[in-house]
Amino acid sequence: VGNRDDSNLYINMKLKAAAEIGISANHIKLPNTATEADVLKCIASLNGDPAVHGFIVQLPLDSDKPINTEKITNAVAPEKDVDGLSSINAGKLSRGDLGDCFIPCTPKGCMELIRQTGVHVAGKRAVVIGRSKIVGAPMHDLLLWNNATVTTCHSKTSTLAEEVGKADILVVAAGKAEMVKGEWIKPGAIVIDCGINHVPDSTKPSGKRVVGDVAYSTAKEKASYITPVPGGVGPMTVAMLMQSTVESAQRFLEKFQPGKWNIQYNQLTLKMPVPSDIEISQSCMPKPIDQVAKEIGLLPDEVELYGQTKAKVHLSTLKRLKNQPDGKYIVVTGITPTPLGEGKSTTTVGLVQALGAHLHQNVFACVRQPSQGPTFGIKGGAAGGGYCQVVPMEEFNLHLTGDIHAITAANNLVAAAIDARIFHELTQTDQALYNRLVPSVSGVRKFSDIQIRRLQKLGINKTDPAALTKEEISSFVRLDIDPGTITWQRVLDTNDRFLRKITIGQSPTEKGFSRVAQFDITVSSEIMAVLALSDGLDDMKKRLGRMVVASSKRGEPVTADDLGVTGALAVLMRDAVKPNLMQTLEGTPVFVHAGPFANIAHGNSSVLADKIALKLVGKDGFVVTEAGFGADIGMEKFFNIKCRYSGLRPHVVVLVATVRALKMHGGGPAVTAGVPLPKEYMEENLQLLAKGCSNLNKQIQNARLFGVPVVVAVNAFKTDTKAELALVVQLAKEAGAFDAVECTHWAEGGRGAVALARAVQRASQAPSNFRFLYNVELPVVDKIRLIAQQIYGASDIELLPEAREKVALYTKQGFGNLPICMAKTHLSLSHDPEQKGAPTGFILPIRDIRASVGAGFLYPLVGTMSTMPGLPTRPCFYDIDLDPVSGEVNGLF
Repeated sequence: VGNRDDSNLYINMKLKAAAEIGISANHIKLPNTATEADVLKCIASLNGDPAVHGFIVQLPLDSDKPINTEKITNAVAPEKDVDGLSSINAGKLSRGDLGDCFIPCTPKGCMELIRQTGVHVAGKRAVVIGRSKIVGAPMHDLLLWNNATVTTCHSKTSTLAEEVGKADILVVAAGKAEMVKGEWIKPGAIVIDCGINHVPDSTKPSGKRVVGDVAYSTAKEKASYITPVPGGVGPMTVAMLMQSTVESAQRFLEKFQPGKWNIQYNQLTLKMPVPSDIEISQSCMPKPIDQVAKEIGLLPDEVELYGQTKAKVHLSTLKRLKNQPDGKYIVVTGITPTPLGEGKSTTTVGLVQALGAHLHQNVFACVRQPSQGPTFGIKGGAAGGGYCQVVPMEEFNLHLTGDIHAITAANNLVAAAIDARIFHELTQTDQALYNRLVPSVSGVRKFSDIQIRRLQKLGINKTDPAALTKEEISSFVRLDIDPGTITWQRVLDTNDRFLRKITIGQSPTEKGFSRVAQFDITVSSEIMAVLALSDGLDDMKKRLGRMVVASSKRGEPVTADDLGVTGALAVLMRDAVKPNLMQTLEGTPVFVHAGPFANIAHGNSSVLADKIALKLVGKDGFVVTEAGFGADIGMEKFFNIKCRYSGLRPHVVVLVATVRALKMHGGGPAVTAGVPLPKEYMEENLQLLAKGCSNLNKQIQNARLFGVPVVVAVNAFKTDTKAELALVVQLAKEAGAFDAVECTHWAEGGRGAVALARAVQRASQAPSNFRFLYNVELPVVDKIRLIAQQIYGASDIELLPEAREKVALYTKQGFGNLPICMAKTHLSLSHDPEQKGAPTGFILPIRDIRASVGAGFLYPLVGTMSTMPGLPTRPCFYDIDLDPVSGEVNGLF
């Protein structure tokens, strides 16, 4: 701060020394008008910069504003305080924690000089003259903890000469020229002179010379070793600053070594019977999320806190770790489920708790963010269950960090832009549209960047708005959207059946332009799928721009880029693209990011979360992600869509099965949510179970089609018998599973999934010859047929007229090479939810085909897909409440 000549001299010495040994050093200059707040802001920036391993604040602070020096030195992060002047480092030194602190450079240099003499400090009598925080006080502590007997003196000590005469080691830092006389010194003593004083000397051009605090000419006759002034302690001080900076860098690299975790796990207190999910969640005290981030090797500037229990992780983490090897990649999927679900999320959490808290492996779970709609509807939350949950579950199931709200805003901006554009084109001439789209500002007309892209798409290579012809203006301003082809709907994150079909544009201000439209639930938005498949901000922006929202009356696709809205969408999504960090009940880390539908979209959490997690766990760690619905839907899309775009290759498939679901596939009665299970599911029935294992067999074969080892997790319920569980394990192994394991994690937490975790570890060492099911260059119909025949067991497919038209349209528009995302019921391998087991020989009807061009897939519709759930007679919200005293949420499940 300021421009003192002496300070500049010292700084230049340090910069020169740093350059000589290869340390990158910079001089940050603040003017002498800098305030205390200015200095503190600069320090805070350096504290949070992982590229800076150490920094010093040059004293004195030369400012014309009042600045508290103590406050400034204590603002420096202790781990970067290479000058050793903060109270924390001083406190550690005074306490004797020499290996866990930075020692002020001058005392450190003095000790090094003493060591170089070969004289052992232990047992010697040492005298320190001076008590400053920079030299005297820390020098006393340093000698003391090196086992010398130390006396501190100062200018007011009455028996100074006597004390000096007793010293085997004398360190002087009093700031008083030649105060210590040679005759005071004990013969053979080591004398370290830290003083720098100017005294008059007419023989020098400057009229003065530099002397120390010791009368050198007489002292050198009695001392065995003595430091000269100048040229003694000064260079050592600079050398010690360099050494401390190197030590700081070494500590940083050790502390943040990728894959080296120092994680504290939470101990579960298990209760029987198992309490409700919300009771278990609220009985757990989660670790502060910044602690979790630190434990897994995230840097402070890579974490954006949202309260105490959740945080965003910056994409810069990927750049920092780009050269690190990935860990093992595990996908959790399931057999064809009952409407109750078979516990994939619970198994995902149980597996990571077992691998982490019980087997002490670096492990990350990557799960989807649930929609709020079902949370208040009939399904409830999706944070896992029992003693295998992401916590706090109320944070997980409600707003989290607002990603879904950002998608709602972005989606509805596109919807508003579509209808507004149609309206304006209907009510204005070409020239009027052009004047408004490219307005004159201060006499200057200029195209925006996105308008330049539209011109280039049209083949108009002009950048001067005045240079366009009438025909070019007309082509530029008119998207000419055919309202009947609009595929983009408004969205809301609430189950609302009465928004499934609506009429918009009924106000008189819309001049008679109205059309039938609908609302979908937010997680069905293509923007959600875009978020899940993007591998960075730039990729997300490109995908958003490619989203096709309708066709023109000429049959050409109209994109978000054509509407001019791409940049605005990226702005709305700039925070949503960062994965959300949470934790499990046992304290293992979890990424919660993206939650696309598993029917009209691919039903997997984000590529970005998986990629960051794989780098953080290190080459021997594990990342466990979950694919929605059964293996025929979520797993197939995980492989053919997500892995195709991400470039990641899985090591193991964990296939979740339950006795309950397998009995249903064997011909058991219908299972309905909210209705007690029929007795067939409550009593042992090995025959029914064995018959239903045909579905398990088929799903194992489906996974093996992709060349990946399969471990079956048999999620045990209290109504299952030992014989039933043993039969499922036996038949799974006979069907080709690498292993099959009974799991009790819902009731026991990670402990109940240790056997599963060990099986996954073994399977991850087995060869994984991953391959895709189809080449995207194949015709659309052939890709659909391959999925239907090989994954579902169909004999063939039948395209209805609308689907045939779409195949021709999308092929013509250039979208024929996109992967296929089948929108099919999750309750059967076939298109008929009533067909259980492993049906074969059926014809799979394709009603229609739609395109999510931005996300990057075509989705054939097999039957009718609802994209806006409704509320039941008695929704979950009847039981959800807030305690106004404690602030706790009650009733979530």
